[in-house]
Amino acid sequence: MSVVPSAGAGLRYQLRLFFTALQFFTRLPAPRWVGFDAAWLQHAVRYFPAVGILVGLVCATVYWLTSLLLPQVVAVLLSTAAGIYLTGAFHEDGFADVCDGFGGGMQASRVLEIMRDSRVGAYGVIGMLLLLGLKIAALASLPALQVAPALLLAHPVSRCLAAGLIWRMEYVREEGKVKPLAQQMNTFEFAVATLTACLPVAACMAMGWFAWQGMLLALLLGLAATVFLAHKFRRRIGGYTGDCLGAVQQLSEVAIYLGLLAAVSAASSL
Repeated sequence: MSVVPSAGAGLRYQLRLFFTALQFFTRLPAPRWVGFDAAWLQHAVRYFPAVGILVGLVCATVYWLTSLLLPQVVAVLLSTAAGIYLTGAFHEDGFADVCDGFGGGMQASRVLEIMRDSRVGAYGVIGMLLLLGLKIAALASLPALQVAPALLLAHPVSRCLAAGLIWRMEYVREEGKVKPLAQQMNTFEFAVATLTACLPVAACMAMGWFAWQGMLLALLLGLAATVFLAHKFRRRIGGYTGDCLGAVQQLSEVAIYLGLLAAVSAASSL
């Protein structure tokens, strides 16, 4: 029988929560001593951006190593593939399901029914092709030295923005894979997630990888993408589902890349 650790269990408890988030959101295994209990997901979401930092590091490393021998666009493709493999296309699948559900359903019940279907329809396929194409094109168009920092920035920040839905909105399914995760996120836990996402932001500023105007534009566009989707989710289905979290993560990630690229393009035209 698994035992849910108390909040007073200190560092070991926090490590359990981190590894719980890691094994839920990626293919990476957790140490055997961690164990697993679905109830831990209620508090593990605070480490959603921390998982993003790890994913961003892997993607940035793959990009850097492959860019030493291959053209930038190929390195970006391989980096994107590495991220998809590492996460099991978890968030991309959510985005595709949202495209299918909101594209093919009119009533809330029908939207939810379509999103639950494991099959991918035309809206999902088209949406994913456009999203991946836009992501790869934006990264490949950035200066070569800014691609890795962009990955380190966008992955944790986009996951923090997705966590904002858990903090402020209602989960609308009676059951689902992420229901334990979606049951509870208090202000303290969201603050932990936000502070974690601020670490790569601070690193990018300290290292001078991006101009502050570009950083600000990227973060504002990521937030705008989140607010746009959150408004649509609330109006159409009255809240969010696990697929909605994936859609927010994916769209806000791309929005961050576009913000960085727009700043670079504006600076070069002056």
